[in-house]
Formats: sequence, structure tokens, C-alpha cells
Amino acid sequence: MTGKGRAARSNKSGRFESETRELADDGWGTIDELPPIKTEVQIETARTIITRNTSPDLPFDRSINPYRGCEHGCIYCFARPSHAFIGLSPGLDFESRLFAKPNAAEVLERELGAPSYQVKPIAIGTNTDPYQPIERQHQIMRGILEVLNKTGHPVTIVTKSALVMRDIDILSDMAKRKLVKVAISVTTLDRKIARSLEPRASTPARRLQTIKALSDAGIPTAVLAAPIIPGLTDHELEGILGICKEHGAIEASYILLRLPREVSELFKEWLLREVPGSYRRVLSLLRSMRDGKDYDAQWNQRFKGKGPYADHLAKRFQLTCKNKGLSPRSFRLSTEHFIKPTCGGVQLSLL
Repeated sequence: MTGKGRAARSNKSGRFESETRELADDGWGTIDELPPIKTEVQIETARTIITRNTSPDLPFDRSINPYRGCEHGCIYCFARPSHAFIGLSPGLDFESRLFAKPNAAEVLERELGAPSYQVKPIAIGTNTDPYQPIERQHQIMRGILEVLNKTGHPVTIVTKSALVMRDIDILSDMAKRKLVKVAISVTTLDRKIARSLEPRASTPARRLQTIKALSDAGIPTAVLAAPIIPGLTDHELEGILGICKEHGAIEASYILLRLPREVSELFKEWLLREVPGSYRRVLSLLRSMRDGKDYDAQWNQRFKGKGPYADHLAKRFQLTCKNKGLSPRSFRLSTEHFIKPTCGGVQLSLL
């Protein structure tokens, strides 16, 4: 099988496996003669759905992941190594062997109704994209939003998919009560580079259309310039922020490229294959912000890096936000509308 339409071309075994396997061309036929790799979706029955974290780098302490793996296939995705925990490869497996949690909405309502539950915004899309292509069929994200809307629970969403526009009816209703904010991730405005970096995600133009549609519907919308790839896409920062503001974004943030574990090798393979002339420059600049390493997971540094180039990038971002009228602060969501659900549905107020 060929990796046509996929960002990764290798499929090495996960780091926890006792045996190593890797796709290889045996020379009997050209890659173009092999059938494309098809997406496989397995059903996973979730026992819990809200994941907690105590990271000082994150503005939220809870999140939901409707899917494992992501069909968008972004070569730089920091979530790729998570596939190794289930015995699969962070390479092609991550973008073609997916897991869906169809009972997510049911489990969410049960967890929100727990006597000990205290309401705070839930983040969705911080690991894999909730609006990846298989959401069209499974509609797990829509079910989750229906529960959050019904219970008056705040949520932040990050996506690079135009499919989020399908749920404007729910999102606009939630926005009236300050229950939702949507961040659209934009890596580059160059359609050719985007097609290679993020082969099954919405085009840059469609993401701009999505920002406008959400904004026009009264939904607070942000632009997440991520990841910033030094030596390849960093020169686009001002352009991305500016055009997203023109399409209705009110808030902005950015994240420097992260290459944890297997992502480092996969990204290097991509650089050599797609933009070999930029290979040395990209890695040199990145390492200058990561203490000479491909990745540094230190708190307060992993998202932005450190050093002169990182400081320059931060100043460019701050200046552009000021000039364009974009807020670098997070839009504050309301928790006052939350109604704890009961086993039979949402508990109504006696007042």
C-alpha cells in the first residue's frame, strides 16, 4: 500500500513493542502501483470521558477527546506518540487506524451529574481534532455539544476543520450565554505547503471562511497560529494574524513547533522529502530555541521556546496583535448557567 494522501510515509512499531516493524518497498512494483491506505475506524466504549491535567502551561484543567488518532494526518502533530500506548505506530497508523467513542455524550452527562463535579470550562481539540473527517459519519462531537448546551456548561474548541460550521446552530445558542469559544488553527496560508503538512485538513481558504461564518453567527472566534515552523512558516505570522482579524477573529495565540518522541523522526523524514533545501535551516533555528535539542519539554518553555529567536518571535506576535486589534488574552466564559444533570436528564430549578 502507498502513503499517497498521507503525511507520514513510515510506520515503525511503537516504542513499547517487543518487535520492530516498518513498511518498506520490496522493489517488485512502484509505489504508484500500490493501493492507497484506507482509514479504519474501531469503536471504543469509553468508561470515562473527561481527562484531567495539572500542567502549568495549560489554561484548562479538563478536556475531552472524542477520537484517538486523527485522519487529518498533520505530520507535526504532538499527539502522534500516544498511539504507541495502544500498540500502534505513531506514523501511518496514527492517521489511518482510528478509534471513535460513540457513547461519549452519554458518559459526559453522567460525569457532569456526579455530586462532586465542579464546573469549569472543558477544552476539546487539544489532542486530536474533534472535527476530523470521520466526525461526518459518527457525529460524536455534535452529541457532546448537545449535552453541554443542555446543561449550560462552558467549552473551548480548537479545530482546523470547516466541519465545525455544521454545528453553528448549537454554538450560536451557547454563545448567547458566553458558553463557547472556537479557535481555528492556521499553520500556513500557502495551499501547497498546507496540503503536504496537513493532507486531509481543510485548506487555508476554507479555514478563513470558517472564521468568518462563526464570527458572523456571534460566536467568539480566535486564531491559533500553530505550529510556527521556524525557517519555513514563521515569516507568515503577521499575514496569518492580519487576514484572520479581517475575517472576524477577536483573539490570537501561537505555539512553536513541538517534536516529542517519534514526531521528531517523522518530521525530519517529511522535511527531507518535501522541502530538502530547508532541512538544515529549520532544525538549526528550532534547536536554537530548544537548548540544542529537537524538543525540550520544560514547563513554561515547551510552547514558545527560549533564546533570541524565540524572543523576537514573541515580540512580533505582540506587536502584530496590538496593531491589528487582536486580544492575546483568553475570552472569559461563564459558569453561572450550569445545571447539573440527573440520571433522567437535566435537573430543573425549583425557582
